[in-house]
Amino acid sequence: MRYYTMSGWLLISLMLPAAGLAAEEITWKGSGTGGAVAAGKSESVAAGLQILKQGGNAADAAVATLLALSVTDYGLFAIGGEVPLIIYDAKKQEVKVLSGVGGAPLDPSAIEWFYNNGIPAKGSMKSAPVPGAVDLCVTALRLYGTMSFEQVAQPTLALLNAEKKPWHADQRRTLNKLVEREQKTKGSRERKLTAARDRFYKGDIADDLEAWYIESGALLRKSDLAAHVTRVEDPVHVTYRGYTVYKCGPWTQGPYLCQALRLLEGFDLKQMRHLSPDYIHVVIESLKLALADRDEYYGDPRFVKVPLTQLFSDEYTDLRRPLINMQQASLHRRPGDPMARRAIGGQAALEDSTASIPVQDTTTCVVADRWGNVVAATPSCNLVGNKPGPSGVTQGNRVRSLNTTAGHPNRVQPGKRPRITLTPTLVLKGGKPVLAISVAGGDLQDQTTLNVLLNHIEFGMSPEQAVTAARFNTFHHQNSFDPNPDRKAAFKGAGKMRVHVDIPDSVRQVLMERGHKVDTTKGPIAHPIMLHIDHETGVIHVAGDPKAGRHAAALK
Repeated sequence: MRYYTMSGWLLISLMLPAAGLAAEEITWKGSGTGGAVAAGKSESVAAGLQILKQGGNAADAAVATLLALSVTDYGLFAIGGEVPLIIYDAKKQEVKVLSGVGGAPLDPSAIEWFYNNGIPAKGSMKSAPVPGAVDLCVTALRLYGTMSFEQVAQPTLALLNAEKKPWHADQRRTLNKLVEREQKTKGSRERKLTAARDRFYKGDIADDLEAWYIESGALLRKSDLAAHVTRVEDPVHVTYRGYTVYKCGPWTQGPYLCQALRLLEGFDLKQMRHLSPDYIHVVIESLKLALADRDEYYGDPRFVKVPLTQLFSDEYTDLRRPLINMQQASLHRRPGDPMARRAIGGQAALEDSTASIPVQDTTTCVVADRWGNVVAATPSCNLVGNKPGPSGVTQGNRVRSLNTTAGHPNRVQPGKRPRITLTPTLVLKGGKPVLAISVAGGDLQDQTTLNVLLNHIEFGMSPEQAVTAARFNTFHHQNSFDPNPDRKAAFKGAGKMRVHVDIPDSVRQVLMERGHKVDTTKGPIAHPIMLHIDHETGVIHVAGDPKAGRHAAALK
């Protein structure tokens, strides 16, 4: 990635307008050759654009956007949250995953507490994982960025200076402590960034966090913070119609999108026509099969062996695809058995869950720069009642995405990452990045990703068309936020699906005749953003669904 010497940069940056675009000028789409950002609120997009305008690359701009989102999209994200991130490095021509997700407490007695009492399902500091966002931001800067933490934090510090919320001053002090440590540390840029990070995870900020954990009844301690690292991993991927689709590993739900694509490759979706009964039916039925495998096999691969090679294989896909009956919706949960090469490893009639599980949503971030680097990230915190501590740090309830079920791959263990719903996407064609997608929406994230991805690949839609076209989803899966040890009781809705009201009544009627339990909505189904790079023209096109509160813009 491109590198700059930054002496005197801060003074220069403060004299420049935010990329020539004020937040109020930013809409939901844009096109340009100088870089692009899509995210949540317009102020977060302006933060990323400002860094691109000042010569920062995609990693720098993504970190600036993420930090700003912790303020602009608070409640959907917070500085104590988590961020899985996928990056394409144009210089190395490779894709990597940064796992900005903290694990469960390391203390075995804390895990025993979960076994004895259950994981709190409706919001509690006891369900807080280690905060991963700060280390993710520093790691992205250290490995892929060009700027200092001080430089990328400036737009966020400006937002916090307004002190519109009581906790803004506290978070500003915390970020300024990181900047101060970076400034006072001698040596290389990497050494300075590491020192800033260590003040949060090992220094006086960690002391403040531990005191808050003890006071609030949380099970985390300073030792958990000190042990945390952002793991840099290879992505998982499949090819589909000449595109290579990259996802994070099975500590997210991301690989099931790959499984669904493998199944769908055996059908002529173009011939079916966009949003026809056949098209919606086959996508929903493919999702059901892939989601069943998600719920059966996925977990943190540091603790469990997830058979992804087998799940993605031609042989297993060929076994599973005939389970899709084009005239009849399945009402059963049907995970396969890839190790034994069986299409169905177990089948059960289902009862819909009656549990009331609160879910607080997520936000979004995609960035591309003029040098060809691309980032897709899905920041979240899932606060569900948790409040900021004295340091201005709020943590969420992501431990709820683990369970206490004996033998389950997603069973809570010391330091284990929860199998999260957060699932950014990068797509390459001919070895070059062409698409970046991020979606907010819990269990809907990869369902909506599949909608917008197929809109582009199969039907040639631009980002602005793809993210605004009518969408659909299934509820035929377990609730990722329900830690009920009886996993059957966590199943949301057998055969239930939802379509946007813009999909005609005639289509809904055919789907119901095939056995689907169809509901409708006037609102957006999840919150997608999408970036497309046209390598013939060099233009980057970016858009976010305006009805879902997304914003996007590009530099000309």
